Amino acid sequence: MRRALDTLYAASGVAAAAAIVAIAVLVFVQVLGRLADLVLYLTGYPIYGFLVPSLAEIAGFLLVSASFLALASTFRHGVHIRVNLLVQTVPSKARKALNALALAIATVLAGFLSWYAIALVLESRRFGEVSFGIVPIQLWIPQSGMAVGLVILTIALLDDFLRAATGKEPVFAEHEGEDFVEGGE
Repeated sequence: MRRALDTLYAASGVAAAAAIVAIAVLVFVQVLGRLADLVLYLTGYPIYGFLVPSLAEIAGFLLVSASFLALASTFRHGVHIRVNLLVQTVPSKARKALNALALAIATVLAGFLSWYAIALVLESRRFGEVSFGIVPIQLWIPQSGMAVGLVILTIALLDDFLRAATGKEPVFAEHEGEDFVEGGE
């Protein structure tokens, strides 16, 4: 079970990275098209007018998917921003209880958000909602990335809550004290 969950979290992170790469590729293709038009114009040929239709909208959808799909992976690696002011000042036993409480609350909130994100996807699919860009995109498709990311985050939070509730150290806490700031040691 542990291997399956870790694979799920890693796959979610890879999917997020793939969405970012897709954005970069689409923008690169758009830039190449504009450069080709410039070369055609400078050499006296008629320009082609190449563009990636609905690029900004597609990039926005991919960015939302990347953001939500990365949540579980980044949580498991301890790179979410946490305010530890209270946790740092209490004894170890109280720290474990506070971590468990915070994880319980976060799990409930993420589950609530997951439920409504899934409901949004189902509603958009049922009504056939499409985007308003040049290319009409079924809205349930980009919304699915958000819903899947939230569901996986809920699973990761529940996973860590169960660890904390059984007296084990949450995975995110294993990374405390690491400096992820650029140039940090």
